[in-house]
Amino acid sequence: MKEAWKKNLIVLWFGTFMTGIGSSLISPFISLYIGTLGNYSKTELNIWSGLIFSSTFVVLAIVSPLWGRLADQKGRKLMLLRASLGMAVSISLMAFVTAAWQLLILRMLLGAFSGFISNSMALMASSTPKEKSGSVLSLLTTGSVAGTLIGPIFGGILVGFTGYRHVFTVTGIIYFLVFIMTIFFVQETFKPIEKKNMLTSKQVWKVISHPAVIWGMFLTTLITNMTNQSINPVLSLYVQELMHGHGNITLMAGIVAAAPGIVTLVIAPLLGRLGDQIGQKRILGFGLVFSMVVFLVTATTTNVWFLIGMRLLVGISDAAILPSVQAILAKESPQEVTGRIFSYNQSAQSIGAFAGPLLGSAIAGFIDYRYVFIGSAILVIFNLINYFTHTKELPVKKELHA
Repeated sequence: MKEAWKKNLIVLWFGTFMTGIGSSLISPFISLYIGTLGNYSKTELNIWSGLIFSSTFVVLAIVSPLWGRLADQKGRKLMLLRASLGMAVSISLMAFVTAAWQLLILRMLLGAFSGFISNSMALMASSTPKEKSGSVLSLLTTGSVAGTLIGPIFGGILVGFTGYRHVFTVTGIIYFLVFIMTIFFVQETFKPIEKKNMLTSKQVWKVISHPAVIWGMFLTTLITNMTNQSINPVLSLYVQELMHGHGNITLMAGIVAAAPGIVTLVIAPLLGRLGDQIGQKRILGFGLVFSMVVFLVTATTTNVWFLIGMRLLVGISDAAILPSVQAILAKESPQEVTGRIFSYNQSAQSIGAFAGPLLGSAIAGFIDYRYVFIGSAILVIFNLINYFTHTKELPVKKELHA
């Protein structure tokens, strides 16, 4: 009989795949949708796009530790059900908004219920043998990446035929299907922990062998998400500028948004297995250096095809950085606090996803789109400093596996 964690990996891969599709169907075109809700100048549209895009993540950053504590107390499957159903309802309502402020409120509500992918990671991290965590979490990452890859392209086609509003309805249906799948197919052997026996926040850090490593991974996640998300709220506007307003802009914006996922989908499992052999720390360092170079080159973009090529290369750095962080967290976190550690990392991810779009939309609105990538490269330099400072304690014996 196949081990439970292997069955869960299959189910959660499809769950994160569908979640990835749902989360990316409308994201590349959010600024164009906002433009249909009122008459805005370029600067106003950029600011509104940044606020609405980021609002989900600032709320998620606040509530994630609360959900993480509940996950350690009640189980991760319950959190998967909460996330999928909550997202299904909140995003479906976005099809009926008539003003930007209404969309802002619903995006905040979406953030309050999000977290399917991070809880999938936590469930697998707590049930997978530690020596396989790198390859397993890398493979699980490809689920959301594959969905994120297909979503913008499918969304671009769907927008062309039905308009923006129906895309929200389709997304809500997708999330509801994930909810049903989780109910019937995800298995979790979990012994509830009484509230009085739960570790306090201070006690959590006492049971961790190398807190500096954990904090370093949180900061890596935060900065990486800032760089990845900084261009997103104005991506379609940038593509529109590069194409001089001609051609199928929504479809091309979808292709640009999906480009990193093409490479990540192929490379992440390979780097995950390699990381289990030579050390996730080495893979992480490579990814950071490579991303800095790619962002600097992307700043020289003069046409949409060059931009697509550079976004494909971003997929390599994402495949190296994100799964490596997850694997290091899994190996360094005792099982009784795995839910909270991954929820803290979700908060760091959300803070980055909140700050990145605001920074990117501000730079684009007041300077120029290409300087968003210069800003991203500078952020990666800070991430490299963090890497060399906070991974010194990472034990070699936990890095290497024969």
